[in-house]
Amino acid sequence: MKKEAGGSVVPRTGDRIQRTAALAQLYEIVYPKCGIPGGGAAQREGVFSMFDRMKEDIACIRDRDPAARSALEVMLLYNGYKAVRSHRRANWCYRHNLKFLARWISQRCVRRTNIEIHPGATIGRRLFIDHGTGVVIGETTVIGDDCTIYQGVTLGGTGKDKGKRHPTLGNHVMVGSGAKVLGPIEIGNDVRIAAGAVVLSDIPDHSTAVGVPARVVRRNGAKIVDLDQIHIPDPVAQELCRLEHQLDVLRRQVGRLEGRTQDSQNEEITEEAP
Repeated sequence: MKKEAGGSVVPRTGDRIQRTAALAQLYEIVYPKCGIPGGGAAQREGVFSMFDRMKEDIACIRDRDPAARSALEVMLLYNGYKAVRSHRRANWCYRHNLKFLARWISQRCVRRTNIEIHPGATIGRRLFIDHGTGVVIGETTVIGDDCTIYQGVTLGGTGKDKGKRHPTLGNHVMVGSGAKVLGPIEIGNDVRIAAGAVVLSDIPDHSTAVGVPARVVRRNGAKIVDLDQIHIPDPVAQELCRLEHQLDVLRRQVGRLEGRTQDSQNEEITEEAP
């Protein structure tokens, strides 16, 4: 270890190599004891598969995010990539009955990225979590290949179901920022869910869903519902208009009463005059 001018401790390259070697030794010890058949060949195949997945994840982010300038930038600075990579480790532990270690990896990732993916969630290939802040993915969630999830998305439950209680997303699904997909529902392939939508029922393939609760407005590229996003009823404005109308009615009534009172006073004055 060495110290910089400000007093912070920076690990030397040799220290990093030693830690990496120690982790590799631990991997060689733990991996065979978790019931993986095939010995060293299966281990090597698993390592190669892991690196292939990493390359795929980086490539899909660079393909879908025009702000990504290099693979190194994605690896070091993209919280969505870090969360997916961490989940793959946690899910491996979860599937091999290392539940505590899986949750520890998951919660450590939450503190680092503000993205919570339960270790039991099943995630397909090339998932892109863009921005990622506030994303929550439940235990029994299933996500297909080539999906994109934006910040603030919840793939959660309703609290009414047992067992399978989280949604299943097909392939090529896009979930907009702030959307909530709740319950053991099925989201088809090539579905787009608008920002802020709350999805509580199944969505068929090749559809676009918007609103609270969400409803399908496009299917296979054709409009089903012609939404008017400009002339949306405003309940507050409607209530103010109603109160203003009642105020006008009261003003007219008060004016008529004042007129009658004034007429009565004039008649009394006329009668009293000699």
